[in-house]
Amino acid sequence: MRFLSCLILAALVAGCGGESPQTSGETTPPAALAPLPAGVPVFNADSAFAFTKKQVEFGPRVPNSAAHQACAAWLESTLKRFGATVQTQDFQQMAFDGKQLQLRNVIAQVHPKATRRILLAAHWDTRPFADKDPTRKNAPFDGANDGAGPVGQLLEIVRLLADSATANPGVGLDVVLFDGEDYGYDESTQSELTNMLAGRGQDSWCLGSQYWAKNRLPTGPKPVFGVLLDMSAATGARFSREEQSRTYANEPLQRLWALGQRLGYGAFFLNQDSPGITDDHVYMNQAGIPTLDIIDHVPYGQDYFPAYHHATADNLTLIDRTTLKAVGQTLLTMLFVEGQGGVAGL
Repeated sequence: MRFLSCLILAALVAGCGGESPQTSGETTPPAALAPLPAGVPVFNADSAFAFTKKQVEFGPRVPNSAAHQACAAWLESTLKRFGATVQTQDFQQMAFDGKQLQLRNVIAQVHPKATRRILLAAHWDTRPFADKDPTRKNAPFDGANDGAGPVGQLLEIVRLLADSATANPGVGLDVVLFDGEDYGYDESTQSELTNMLAGRGQDSWCLGSQYWAKNRLPTGPKPVFGVLLDMSAATGARFSREEQSRTYANEPLQRLWALGQRLGYGAFFLNQDSPGITDDHVYMNQAGIPTLDIIDHVPYGQDYFPAYHHATADNLTLIDRTTLKAVGQTLLTMLFVEGQGGVAGL
C-alpha cells in the first residue's frame, strides 16, 4: 500500500488534478438531530488491544512463515468461537520478488440471513521488510498498527455482535481479513530490486483483495457498502477523506465522518480531503462494493504516511486505546444507524 503520485493517479483515478489536500474547518452539527439508536454495544478498547497484542505475539505475519500460519489458524478459530460463520479462501500468488506465496483470506459473517449487509475489512499480514526504516531496511517488524490493530478492532466488533442475541443492528455484517496486502514493490525504497509482476496486469500490492474481487465470498447478497481499516489504531492517528473513497463511496463516507464527529471523535475524523492511494478498497470497489478507507493520513510533511510506516517503529507501543475506541465505537454505531434506516442529520 503506498501513495500514488498525481501522475500515476491521473492514469488510474480521475480527480487528482495536482490539488493539495484541502481543510474546510470544523463542521457545526445541525441544531436538531434525531437521537442515536438505542442498544449500541459499548466498544471495549481493552479487548481490542488484547486481540492486537495476541497477533503481534505470533511474530511478524509474513506469508509462508510459521507465525503467518499460526495467526491464520487463530483468526479462524477466534471468529468461530465468537459465533460467526467463517470461511477461508486459500490461494497461491507470486510476489514481486518471484516467491510463491501461500495466502489465506479469512471471511466471517454475523447475522448471515440478513439480506441488507455491510462489509468491514482489514489486512492481517505483515510486510516482510522494514524498507523505510532509517537503519534496518531489511529487518522484519511487528506490523502492530499496519495490520494487527485494525484486525483487533474488527474482532471486537464481531465479538460484540455475534456473541449476543440482543445486539442485532438490523443489518448483516460481512468481515474480510485480507492476506498479502503488504508484500508489494516500492520503487522509492527498493529501486535496486526488480518488480517481476510488472507488465503482467497484476499489482504487486493488495494480493488478497485482488484475488477476492475476482472470487468474492460470501456468495450471497452483495453488501451495500464497505469500510476498509488500515493503520487505524495508533496514538495520534488522524483520518482524512481519501480521494478514491470520495469518488466511489462518498455518501457512506460523509455519513460516517459526520457520525464520528457527532460521537465526539472529531479529532480523529477530520474535515480534510486527501489524495488517493492504492489500498484494498481499490479492488473492493472494482468488485462492485462502494468502499471507503479509514487510514491514518494528514499528510505528514512531504510523506503520505507517518514515520512508523514500513519501519521497525511499527510495534505495540504505537497502539492506543483511545484510537481503538474512536474507530470501533463509530463503526458499531454506524451499523445500528444503517440498520434503523439512518438518523436525521447524518
